[in-house]
Amino acid sequence: MTTYDDALASLQAAGRLPSVSAAVARGGAPVWQGCVSVLPDAAVTDASAYRIGSITKTLTAVLVLQLRDEGRLRLDDPIGRVVPETGYAAATVRELLAHTAGLQSEPAGPWWERVDGGTFDELTTGNDGTGRVAAAGEFYHYSNLGFALLGEAVARLSGASWWEVVQERLLGPLGMGATSYHPPVDHAPGRSVDHFAHTLSAEPHSDTGAMAPAGQLWSTVGDLLRWADFLATGHPDVLSAATLAEMAEPVPPAPAYGLGLRLLRVGDRALVGHTGSMPGFQASLFVDRGTRDAVVALADATTGLGPDRVPGRLLAAPDDPPAAAPAPWRPSPRPVPAAVAEVLGVWFWGNTAFGFEWVGGVLQAHDLRTGGLEERFLPEGDGFLGIEGYHRGERLHLRRRADGSVGHLECATFVWTRTPYDPRAPIPGGPADPA
Repeated sequence: MTTYDDALASLQAAGRLPSVSAAVARGGAPVWQGCVSVLPDAAVTDASAYRIGSITKTLTAVLVLQLRDEGRLRLDDPIGRVVPETGYAAATVRELLAHTAGLQSEPAGPWWERVDGGTFDELTTGNDGTGRVAAAGEFYHYSNLGFALLGEAVARLSGASWWEVVQERLLGPLGMGATSYHPPVDHAPGRSVDHFAHTLSAEPHSDTGAMAPAGQLWSTVGDLLRWADFLATGHPDVLSAATLAEMAEPVPPAPAYGLGLRLLRVGDRALVGHTGSMPGFQASLFVDRGTRDAVVALADATTGLGPDRVPGRLLAAPDDPPAAAPAPWRPSPRPVPAAVAEVLGVWFWGNTAFGFEWVGGVLQAHDLRTGGLEERFLPEGDGFLGIEGYHRGERLHLRRRADGSVGHLECATFVWTRTPYDPRAPIPGGPADPA
């Protein structure tokens, strides 16, 4: 097993990822590609497509800079010059690219990432400018809405839809044939992981409509390595290296964001790229523009990948291997036993919160302050038996109320309640207010 394989296995186990694919390039040349999948109902490989979320923004930003280099708009133009009906007409192109225009994070209305989106006219009607959170240039405030405005400007100046422009001016010249608007046949399914039960839930694959320029696209780790190297070197038919260098400079007051690109420092490396998330997916793409070393990782989990940490794990020097990979995390099968399901969640021992989770057929109790594993129990009869921790060999009892619900847990006089010091539970000498 290579060190890259070990690192990927560690990311999967630590993040509770149903599947994760990754690829690494050194000096612009792909050197490794891999996938770990424990999905019980889908065949996913390192050739499968995942949703890339806000990595989409980097494509939108490149299109905007193409138009600037062609003299069709300026970075200090107000977006209203191209899209006059928006309530944010005074925001400049530069401010929108760098998230310094003061726009709110999300558009008004339903959660745009989870529903099929409407037209740009509908987006404009629902976002009239009253959602502004800051004055232009006051501080960095990430805005998905801002990139919808930029995408509409690209479409209007190009005389075609945003997606048609992406295909013609980016994907075609760069040979990125595995990047798509909708999920292709071979795609990872969007999944979220229940924090306590460790079961999987399906997430929607929505068509985000007018919000597409902010996070719609699907791609593979192979295609995205091409995109990462383009961000380092440029392409004569797409964008020059000089303009990409301009995009990679921080735009005050944004401390670590350029013109549509995130700036990330890992050790002595200065990386550019972006992270991404959509319901059921997370993504990470970063490249060292000096060395052309790049890393891409795609996961079908709403949380857990830690996209900012991926480059540090997968771009580690080959002679500095990570610790041996742990056993893969695996989801719990459905249904969770009824006696287990009613115990899962947050319980308090006094004022101390514990999370009771169902992991591989074992009930585990984690201290929520430290994240440390404190206890492990196996189901036994109408309760549980401690197999690890302070209560090893002792029985955990489910104490029920008159209506049959579990009122508290009890193990050798230790009592856990759903709220701190629940007065309905037998906890002697409850807390007193400090003098």
